[in-house]
Amino acid sequence: MQRISDEQRRIRIGRRHLLASEARAQSPVAVADALVALHATDAATVFLSVCARLSDPGVAAVERCLYEDLSLVRMLSMRNTLFVVSDEVAPRVEAANARAVAAKERRTLLKHLKEDGNDLDEHWLDEAERSTLAYLDHSGPASGSELAAGVAALRTKITLFPGKKQETVQGVATRVIRVLAAEGKIRRDRPRGSWTSSQFRWAPARPRPVEETARAQAELALCWLRAYGPATEADLKWWTGWGTRDVRTALAEVEAEEVRLDGGAGAWVAPGDAGPEPAPAPWAALLPALDPSAMGWADRGFHLPTEHRAALFDRSGNIGPTVWWDGRIVGGWAQRGDGEPVWRLLTDVGREASTAIEAEASRLSAWVGEARVTPRFRTPLERELTA
Repeated sequence: MQRISDEQRRIRIGRRHLLASEARAQSPVAVADALVALHATDAATVFLSVCARLSDPGVAAVERCLYEDLSLVRMLSMRNTLFVVSDEVAPRVEAANARAVAAKERRTLLKHLKEDGNDLDEHWLDEAERSTLAYLDHSGPASGSELAAGVAALRTKITLFPGKKQETVQGVATRVIRVLAAEGKIRRDRPRGSWTSSQFRWAPARPRPVEETARAQAELALCWLRAYGPATEADLKWWTGWGTRDVRTALAEVEAEEVRLDGGAGAWVAPGDAGPEPAPAPWAALLPALDPSAMGWADRGFHLPTEHRAALFDRSGNIGPTVWWDGRIVGGWAQRGDGEPVWRLLTDVGREASTAIEAEASRLSAWVGEARVTPRFRTPLERELTA
């Protein structure tokens, strides 16, 4: 069985994740496809992840893909998390993950409606959704508050967890909108504010082709292996949120090849992908919180030293902004109130690396311009750098 070293895994990140300068992409869609999916819980992460990998970074190119030609799509999918994927990959993700997530979201809302005890049932929800879609067809993109003002049903309030200590009264607008978005009936349009804002307007979504679940899972697993392999079964299970049976079925379906990692652990690659790759020129990168290159595996020991975790992760396991040198995470960065990117190295990487990191910080500052970025999930090091 062939062995793939940690060094080779880091080389693959530089090339396949478009981080080496010679590998940078020409379009946001090419970035999304190279990484399979971009974390989008924090709106700014999408732009920062894409622009770190573009030969000509800029906000306008990403916005055009998200809001004009719709070649990038936001979807609630893997691990019940918001991601951005290309329009071509979206049907695969919908069948493999998002469809099940949407069904769970609908069941949860119907359960809350039933527990409220005011005869709000599935028929009421169907009518509320029809009214919301009709309003958007007439009004054009609208914020959640504008939808609630225009659709009477969305102003309904329900009691959550009645009779329990956590009992609370909430409006249904956010929950109905979430279900419609999860089912792909509406989409997130331009936010109210800048590209760093998550206060999106909503617009009707265009229909997507329907794919069969098992086939879509196999296709998604193959895309993921090409981007993140070699990787373990546990890595794929964590990234997708699938059960063990689905993971093993998908790996068998695509005829994944088993390899050995440093330390002897078994892992998988796409068929014919076990051979070595030449190393690119040494590279530096400043990647945002929740960037795919930091979040792609359950076990990140080959690129993230254990002793750095406390500084770079929050208490929920979300990684903050990271500084990379030649395939390793070597520090963290933040943006001060005056807009200046600042960083701290947690590993001594030498003068060449420091010079390259400085150049990446200047590149980042140039395209970010007057925008100010504060990660939604703040980590100890990021807080220290902005104190």
